[in-house]
Amino acid sequence: MPRPLWAGAISFGLVTIPVKIVSATVDHDVHFHRVHLEDMGRVRTRKVCELDGEVLSQEEIGKGYEIAKDQTVTVTDEELEQMPLPTAKAIEIATFVDAETVDPVRISDSYYLAADGQVAVKPYTLLRKALERSSKVAVAKLAWHGRERLGLLRIRQGAIVLHSMKWPVEVRNPQELAPRAVEVGEEEIEQALQLAERMTIEDLSGFHDEYREALEDIIA
Repeated sequence: MPRPLWAGAISFGLVTIPVKIVSATVDHDVHFHRVHLEDMGRVRTRKVCELDGEVLSQEEIGKGYEIAKDQTVTVTDEELEQMPLPTAKAIEIATFVDAETVDPVRISDSYYLAADGQVAVKPYTLLRKALERSSKVAVAKLAWHGRERLGLLRIRQGAIVLHSMKWPVEVRNPQELAPRAVEVGEEEIEQALQLAERMTIEDLSGFHDEYREALEDIIA
């Protein structure tokens, strides 16, 4: 199993399900180091104060919020830890909705939820079967990387998947980007539909990253 990114529990009514979050995807990108071309030494990023030019250690760096020009207030880790987060270490299911009502634009990264220990197997299976037998998905709240997030739970090949989601206010209104109205004939629409039909395939398993393969050839 991949290294867990988070450990806690799903809160489902009176049922508590201990789970671990693991990434649902694998990074196959080719990653480069920045190097000095003359001697191939690594080029490192240094954290420098713009006022005195000093190179700072991590212990000397904190969080600041600019409330006005040339006026910044600090926010400490202790203050953030004391904030009330009811979803800390919990994926709290708030409601269920029909799967087709979820706007795909709001879906972000995907993770698998693994049952954490033998005690979690039965309630995990209970939630999985409840989702499998309905056309609904669960909407939940959870604390993730220092903030409260919205999540979507659904089933994929027997496992519960957690999709992190954007809050409604984080999604731009697409109407301002829509092109001006133009007349489109029925014949043109029919031709477009025929083209889409000819290009339709059963699954996406045949797709692969041709750019990455070419990049690996260059490195080789």
